[in-house]
Amino acid sequence: MILADFQGYFRGAALAAIAAVGLVATEPAWARQPTESFSELVDKLMPTVVNITTTQNVPQQGPRLRDMPQLPPGSPFEELFKDFFDKRGGEEQQKRRGTSLGSGFVIDGEGYIVTNNHVIQGAEDITVIFRDDTQLKAKLIGSDSRIDLALLKVEPPNKKPLPAVKWGDSDKARVGDWVIAIGNPFGMGHSVTAGIISARGRSLNDSLDDYLQTDAAINKGNSGGPLFNTEGEVIGVNTAIYSPSGTNAGLAFSIPSNLVKQVADQLREFGKVKRGWIGVSYQSVTDDIADSFGLDRARGVLVANVTADGPAAKAGLKRNDIIISFAGQDVLDLRRFPKIVANARVGNTVDVVVWRGAKEVPLKLRVGEQEEAEKQNTSAQGAKKPSPPDQPVTSTIEQLGLTLQKVTDQLRERYGLSDQVKGVIVTKVAPNSPAAEKQLQPGDVILEVDQKPVTTPQEVIDLVTKLQQQKKRSVLLFVERQGDPRFAALRLQK
Repeated sequence: MILADFQGYFRGAALAAIAAVGLVATEPAWARQPTESFSELVDKLMPTVVNITTTQNVPQQGPRLRDMPQLPPGSPFEELFKDFFDKRGGEEQQKRRGTSLGSGFVIDGEGYIVTNNHVIQGAEDITVIFRDDTQLKAKLIGSDSRIDLALLKVEPPNKKPLPAVKWGDSDKARVGDWVIAIGNPFGMGHSVTAGIISARGRSLNDSLDDYLQTDAAINKGNSGGPLFNTEGEVIGVNTAIYSPSGTNAGLAFSIPSNLVKQVADQLREFGKVKRGWIGVSYQSVTDDIADSFGLDRARGVLVANVTADGPAAKAGLKRNDIIISFAGQDVLDLRRFPKIVANARVGNTVDVVVWRGAKEVPLKLRVGEQEEAEKQNTSAQGAKKPSPPDQPVTSTIEQLGLTLQKVTDQLRERYGLSDQVKGVIVTKVAPNSPAAEKQLQPGDVILEVDQKPVTTPQEVIDLVTKLQQQKKRSVLLFVERQGDPRFAALRLQK
């Protein structure tokens, strides 16, 4: 303890001496320990945060026959109990009131409140409780289960504007920044915890996930509450924890405020979220694929298919295009691209840059609306008469580890291919070969080699041989598997 005091004394004296000669005025900001209380800031923020309680009717079965007491056979009470349980079991299901707890915060003085969708999902009654114990009934304006957000509306008492939060820029939040969480853990009422942002860009279950990770204590009941920065601005909505025990384990996740604000605005305007859609299927660009297309490095997404009459088709996008920029944002990899497209405003025309023919090509694309896919029940096709055997045309490309055959009716039946599929079918893949490395398998249909259509094994051989003569390191195949097209860049063995 004495040593620590002397170390502190000499360190302070040294800093004072340096400051005296004008070399440094204070310690750098990153070196300072948090010594100031958050109390004044919390006092200002507390009125903007609310507790949310919901109730719903939960079905509850009446007594079941198996719950009947075990009585000796022939007992005079046996028939009595059996009649009672049979009657109760056949009655209409009983109802009980279920209650859930959560948090939320006011985003507009008119009474708009943001919370998590899972907090209010299935609720028949929603009550918002303010710090001063004022309780107001809330109306659900809209919700989005994919992002897990909901927008509520209450009527301010006496038409007086409610205290509302200020939005912060979540994109500027850095790992290591201090954050404050306010919520309703375990239904105990307004509680405050503090910590730091421990990671960014976390994805849990959905391609649109982009969570901020924090070590601020978040527990059940905190869901839907705000995550503030030290300026008192909302930079996230606390929505999930990672914990084997169900309680705080130092890993909590918040939806970034920039996404929350966008979703809340759409819920307020439309009652639902309209997500962007362009009508393409795509895949990652690997180093081998980048090399095959003459791209400087692996970046962007490779278009594998374009929906007819979709926004991309109307804009002029084609299969084999590599999208490297969308709506002014660089497309770095496959993981980020779905978020960029989904967040694009429906109906807007955006700039798209694709890599085509070893050069950048600019396009204009009008963003469409992503609609929920509906499963179409196709009628079973009538049985076909067996086709006469075709003469097989089989070839082996040892460099790739592939055995190929021209598509025949027998192969269509064996691998479940549609009549529209044309190309060269893979019938065998050699172990430890370039084809095996890229997980090709029998039944895959090769449609293109080096961006050129193929219909026979010999055409594949000729194109592969030509690439080898040009001393190319890999060959790009366009392959379809059960209707799912994709590209595969196979290395050429020397």
